[in-house]
Amino acid sequence: MTILTRRMLTAALAATAFAGISLGSVANAAEKTFALVQINQQALFFNQMNEGAQKAADAAGAKLVIFNANNDPAAQNSAIETYIQQKVDGLAVVAIDVNGIMPAVQQAAAAGIPVVAIDAILPEGPQKAQIGVDNAKAGADMGKFFLDYVKSDMDGKVKYGVVGALNSFIQNVRQEGFETTVKGAEGVETAGVVDGQNIQDNALAAAENLITGNPDMTAVYATGEPALMGAIAAVESQGKQADVKIFGWDLTAQAIAGIDAGYVTAVIQQDPAAMGAAAVDALKTLSDGGSVEKTISVPITIVTKENVEPYRAVFK
Repeated sequence: MTILTRRMLTAALAATAFAGISLGSVANAAEKTFALVQINQQALFFNQMNEGAQKAADAAGAKLVIFNANNDPAAQNSAIETYIQQKVDGLAVVAIDVNGIMPAVQQAAAAGIPVVAIDAILPEGPQKAQIGVDNAKAGADMGKFFLDYVKSDMDGKVKYGVVGALNSFIQNVRQEGFETTVKGAEGVETAGVVDGQNIQDNALAAAENLITGNPDMTAVYATGEPALMGAIAAVESQGKQADVKIFGWDLTAQAIAGIDAGYVTAVIQQDPAAMGAAAVDALKTLSDGGSVEKTISVPITIVTKENVEPYRAVFK
C-alpha cells in the first residue's frame, strides 16, 4: 500500500469521516464501496457535489468514501493508489491536474476498478465517462449574454477584466470560451487577466489589483466560485458597486446578494449535486457489469435577477 504523508492521511481520514467510514474499513465492507476523490471542501460547489453523491450512494445501498485533497494534486494521486489497494468498486475523480492524475487513473483501470471523471475534463484514457457541463460552450454562452448586455445596458461600450484560476484546466476552458466569443466585438476592451489560483483570498487580492490598476474598468468575468467570491469582495472593498458589473460562475449567498444589489449581473449555475449523483449512478452500473454513455452532460442555467428566486432557498 502506498504510504500517505501524515498530512495526506489526516486529510483522508477527515474526508472519509464525512461518509461515516474509515479508509481501513473499505476492503471489509460487505456492500459495494465507491470513492470520490475531491479537490477541496471549501467551495460550496464541491460540498453540494458530495451531498448529491452521498444521496445516490444511500439510494443504491452502497458506501461512499470522500477524499479531500485540499487543492494538492499529489494527494489526489496518493489517495487513488490507496483506494486501489483497498479494492474499492469504483472511483470518481474531480481532478486538479488533469494530466498528472492520469497514471493513477490508468493504475485503477488496470486493477479492474472503473473510473469516471467529474467536472474537470481528463485527456483520452481508460476512464469510462466524463460527467459535467460543456465548459467551453457555457463560457461562450456567457460571452454572448455579456455582449447583449453591453449593448442593451452599458451603451455598447465596456472594459472588462478576468479573474481566473490559471492552475485549473477547466477554468481556463471557461475563460477561453468567453474571451473567444467577445474578442473583437465593437466597443469591447480588455483589461487583462489576473490569477486567483482557485483560492478565494488569492482571488480577492488579484481582483483588487485588477480594479486599482484599471480605474476605468466596468466589468469582470470570474471563472469559478473562488474567483467570483473574490471579485464580489473586491468590488465591495473598493466601493465600485455602481461602476463594475460582475459576470461569473457558481452561485453563493453573496452572489445572490450582489444580484439583488445590481452589481452582479449574471452567474452560470451548474448542478453539482446532479453531477455527484450521476457519478455514483454510473459507477453502480459499471460495477454491476453494465455500460454508460462516454459523456454524461449536466445542463447549466444563467442566473440573473429575472430567474434568481428559486435559488434563494438553496443558498440561505
